[in-house]
Amino acid sequence: MLGDGTRCVRGGEHDAHAVGDPVHRGPVLTSTYHLGRPEEADQGADFYARADNPTWREFEAAVGELDGGPCTVFPSGMAAIAAVLRAFTGAGRGVLLPSDGYYVARLLADEELAPLGVPVAYCATAGDWASAIARHRPALVMLETPSNPGLEVCDVAAVAAAAHAAGAVVAVDNTTCTPLGQQPLALGADLVVASDTKALSGHGDLLLGHVSAADPVHHERVRAFRTRGGAIAGPMETWLALRGLGTLDLRLARQAENARALAVALRETPGVHDVRWPGLADDPSHVLARTQMRRWNGILRFTLADAHAVSEFLARTTLVDSATSFGGLRTAADRRARWGDAVPDGLVRLSCGVEDTGDLLADVIGALGG
Repeated sequence: MLGDGTRCVRGGEHDAHAVGDPVHRGPVLTSTYHLGRPEEADQGADFYARADNPTWREFEAAVGELDGGPCTVFPSGMAAIAAVLRAFTGAGRGVLLPSDGYYVARLLADEELAPLGVPVAYCATAGDWASAIARHRPALVMLETPSNPGLEVCDVAAVAAAAHAAGAVVAVDNTTCTPLGQQPLALGADLVVASDTKALSGHGDLLLGHVSAADPVHHERVRAFRTRGGAIAGPMETWLALRGLGTLDLRLARQAENARALAVALRETPGVHDVRWPGLADDPSHVLARTQMRRWNGILRFTLADAHAVSEFLARTTLVDSATSFGGLRTAADRRARWGDAVPDGLVRLSCGVEDTGDLLADVIGALGG
């Protein structure tokens, strides 16, 4: 198999290139396409941009190869999550979600699905999923590992086995890991979802998401849901994400290097508590994480005394943006309690960028008074 960097740069390229062809094809910006004669059954690959687009296909081919299954692009990570939640549940066909996962997914389930008769249940990421599956008998089990923002980990293969035994479909939110860091489909999941706004595109200048499937039937169900629902990605955003994907391997390596250095230093910094990064050998999630993650990433968490302490830290730093997204070129920190996560007021999710490790370390530790 080709290496991660080569697959990121060359992913989805299968056509032979003729002399004079552009090396970098641009986005196809049109909503309509020329059709054949009215009596002809075959109208070609494209007829209307809500159904398909050549730029989507390039991106989906590249990401699908990394995920290990056919991919469907969406205009945001939440659009991808919403598609899975709505397409694989229904009245009396429930969903089991992580209680400590992304809070907007929980809001969608509680406020939109539950009133339609969809049973909604929860299990902590590091909790007993087998028992929860046996108790609630959901149609869909959605995991997020490592979780956002707690960075807890669950055993994807074990949960998938328990869910399949109960007849459930398993989806894994792989945003924090990226396809280079973890392969949920290879671990037994049926679907993988991600916000490509984050590390996959990596430049903080677009919104995008995707769903990849192990089973072609599930893939077609997701694609049909996108076409009927109209939650479609713009070709320009899709092309920008494809361009950003080419450097994912390089960015992920520097981000993980920065996260390791910061996690080690933060443990020795007065006033900093509960530092978590699964890549640390003594992190509570490390043993399980290393069995199912291919590579570490740049996201860590730590806790300061309170909201004021977080505000003071952000005011002193010069290399950390106060921002709620993660996975980008620039280091960003977010006090997660402000969004309603059930975490301490001073818990900070810090997403390491690709700044020089020494510079970032000096800036963060200095801003914390270390």
